[in-house]
Amino acid sequence: MSAPSPRIGVIGLGYVGLPLAVVFAEAGVPVVGLDVVDDKVAAINRGISHIEDVPSERLAPLVESGMLRASTDLDELPALEAIVICLPTPLDEHREPDLGAVLGAARDIAPRLQKGQLVVLESTTYPGTTREELAPLLEGFGLTAGEDFHLAFSPERVDPGREDWTTRSTPKVVGGLTPACTAKALEVYGLAFDTLVPVSTPEVAEMTKILENVFRSVNIALVNETAILCDRMGVDVWEVIDAAATKPFGYMPFRPGPGLGGHCIPIDPFYLTWKAREYDFHTEFIELAGKINSQMPYFCVSKLARALNEHEKALKGAKVLVIGVAYKADVNDMRESPALKVISLLLERGADVSYHDPHVPQLEPGHGIDRAMTSVDLTDEALAGSDAVVVVTAHSGVDWQRVADRSPLVVDFRNAVPRGENVWTL
Repeated sequence: MSAPSPRIGVIGLGYVGLPLAVVFAEAGVPVVGLDVVDDKVAAINRGISHIEDVPSERLAPLVESGMLRASTDLDELPALEAIVICLPTPLDEHREPDLGAVLGAARDIAPRLQKGQLVVLESTTYPGTTREELAPLLEGFGLTAGEDFHLAFSPERVDPGREDWTTRSTPKVVGGLTPACTAKALEVYGLAFDTLVPVSTPEVAEMTKILENVFRSVNIALVNETAILCDRMGVDVWEVIDAAATKPFGYMPFRPGPGLGGHCIPIDPFYLTWKAREYDFHTEFIELAGKINSQMPYFCVSKLARALNEHEKALKGAKVLVIGVAYKADVNDMRESPALKVISLLLERGADVSYHDPHVPQLEPGHGIDRAMTSVDLTDEALAGSDAVVVVTAHSGVDWQRVADRSPLVVDFRNAVPRGENVWTL
């Protein structure tokens, strides 16, 4: 029996694209995933996943059944019903939007685009991208968006490592260039998603994703600033947050930490900041939040230095064991991880740094770290032999009581370790 012909193509098989392809395939929709990295494509076609949220045990049956396969051949595109773009949208060296990958994909799609096809952008971007940037490129070979082919924006809302809300169950916002475009996108996403949220335009959908991330960035900055003030006042910020969270209305708890990580919250708000300049508008909350959040690694390192000083140790030459380098708990995602800045600052100040992370066995040079580092085992000897153990990411698999019991000094930026005389918190 031959494999079913793909109906949907997903361009970009990373943290967004591969989970999306799997969700469609699990719903019985044949998918081809397209990527430029040969090794990634070959691994997926062997049923081997590089994304923790998509274990190989989940991927392999879909590959074996022919419901999902990967390819580097863009000439697969003309036969598809829908093409979904899931490519990175980073900031460049000037902290401005870099749409190079997305616009490059549009140029590749344009000569292969067929009448009646649907193209959807999922990559987070500023309002206006789908209409002002994507549509003209896709129309370069004579077809008109909204007339000859459908075009829509539907933001990815994946939270890596989360199990209560998944790619499938998280409501899917969809905004088409025309009502017919929206209807077609709803028809396609309705094959695999539990809840659909149609909106009137791509701009509304684009702004929706930006607002979600601005909301988190600003509130995290507020609680980070509060943590710094509480530190000066000698007030336990974690107790304050827990007490405030007992109010059943009008308050939502956010937690402080060593900085922001992941692709979304540290980056996406600045897409709106950049676009706002077009309208002579300054997004002051976004810029202030970014300033506060970017300073947290510096504050955390200074607090570690104070803690060591209380134990009659200097930061220079101190043996510092960092626990957790992924940007959040229980994932291997290193994008924008604050641990990279914390480690680079510690090395810059002369500390002897090692790290433990069960999800990240190796750290490559970069981001101010001038050498490769390998995760060490979290043995009693490693804990006891450190001058300070620093908790940057609170992975659930770590025995935090043992960390407290075996370490001479713990500086905990995540409130993970049981309190004791040797434990300092953010």
